[in-house]
Amino acid sequence: MSNLISTAELAAELGARKLVVIDATWHLPLPGQPQRDAQAEYLQGHIPGARFANLDLISEQESSLPHMFPSGEQFQAQMREIGVCKGSKVVVYDSLGLFSAARLWWMLRSFGHCRAALLDGGLPRWQAEGRPTQTGAVIAGAGDFEARLHEALVCSLDAVRKAPLVLDARSSARFRGDAPEPRPGISSGHMPGARNLPFDRLICDGRLRPSSELREFFAALGVRQGVPVVTSCGSGVTAAIINLALEEIGHRPHALYDGSWAEYAACCPSEIVMGE
Repeated sequence: MSNLISTAELAAELGARKLVVIDATWHLPLPGQPQRDAQAEYLQGHIPGARFANLDLISEQESSLPHMFPSGEQFQAQMREIGVCKGSKVVVYDSLGLFSAARLWWMLRSFGHCRAALLDGGLPRWQAEGRPTQTGAVIAGAGDFEARLHEALVCSLDAVRKAPLVLDARSSARFRGDAPEPRPGISSGHMPGARNLPFDRLICDGRLRPSSELREFFAALGVRQGVPVVTSCGSGVTAAIINLALEEIGHRPHALYDGSWAEYAACCPSEIVMGE
């Protein structure tokens, strides 16, 4: 199954028995700014039939780190509650075009569900084309989703320190240490040897850039076939956009560092590098 699905393709499939559409909108808390409520926004308008997935809850609740992968049992139960079945075609989107939806897409893939795609352009493109939306919650019947984690797709702290190539999706200012991290108590900067690829460079108008442009970005950073790549960001959300781009150009192997900078900066403060 393709990694991306167009709005026209999704519109033609709405109502299909095995189709599950999920709104996985999540907003990064920013100091000094009101926190946006993604679920409230979903209730005000979403793609018809879409269910809502709260990324803050679809994570390991006992961890002090944000958005850590849940256990297989937890993820399985939560996907079943949303109505995902073993044979479901899952389409994930968010209200920013391409931001947090990639995280849920990567989780589905990591837990063995290959029939998952991202809506190209997300909700903004859907609405710009005048396509219908729906208000209120969507209640789905229970699914029979089965979670089997592919451990090679999720990277630990020990593994990331040995990785030959780490691509960091945070902004250049945070990567260099010029701008503060949005989470209190976390220093900015980067891992030794990491290379910076801000996720928004991979996106144009809420859509992933063409593969030809993606290849140029990756080639400039030393991505070569056969060289394993580990992606990272602040908490493992936007890193998944780099994984998506790597999939689009056919580069493997690649994995996502689940703890990302929130873990690394807390556990390895003496290793933090400032500057380019």
